[in-house]
Amino acid sequence: MPGDLAVIIAAWNESDRIGATVRAAAGLPGADLVLVVDDGSADDTAGVATHAGARVVRHARNRGKAAALETGAEAVRLLESAGLDGAAASANGATPHYLLFLDADLGETAAEAGPLAEPVRRGTADMTIAVFSNRVRRGGFGFVTATAGAGIERATGWRPAQPVNGQRCLTRAAFEAALPLAAGWGAETGMTIDLLRQGLRVTEVEVPLAHRATGQDWRSQLHRARQLADITRALAVREAATWPGKRRRVPRRPTS
Repeated sequence: MPGDLAVIIAAWNESDRIGATVRAAAGLPGADLVLVVDDGSADDTAGVATHAGARVVRHARNRGKAAALETGAEAVRLLESAGLDGAAASANGATPHYLLFLDADLGETAAEAGPLAEPVRRGTADMTIAVFSNRVRRGGFGFVTATAGAGIERATGWRPAQPVNGQRCLTRAAFEAALPLAAGWGAETGMTIDLLRQGLRVTEVEVPLAHRATGQDWRSQLHRARQLADITRALAVREAATWPGKRRRVPRRPTS
């Protein structure tokens, strides 16, 4: 099919897996652009990604996931405008690329992300969220996922199966409707709430993707604490936006 899909991968110190993730993503149907945002890595993430065939944008310092996603989407827009990498420019009257966000540690399993784009291509969804069929035992206790899921349900009436899953495909219009993204690790939670409140269609898609397993060491627990803090902040901002008015309820969206 003609190239209509831009894959955006936010990466921080992922030199061990980013090469495999980029090569797998490049083979997805319709993907004519794979762009890696190196979010201030201290290792050779940028070099490995470039060698694997990705275009790379670098942050001089670590700015967090939300900033990396925004940088990636803007870089795709600029490449479209310049007509690079076969990217059909919206300025030339062509439809902007669909944006497929993938995590850097998917490795070879990134080749299975194609179904995330199908509902968006068909026009039956404005954004899809991955539900991993390959479950890797995580080292946490589910607090982060439970907090995000409950918060989304309070705000919209719908509870996604994997609310913080970063594997998502959406239209350019949907991405821009979610701007500015909630800071840091709150990006996905805030995006889901903001799009549903605006009446956009969000669908879950089961895909056989898998992250690396995470442990229970202090670094992993610190990472989860940061996730929880960012998600809690994103939810608080959106709760405040509905007060003292009545919270808008959005019907549950079908899954596929």
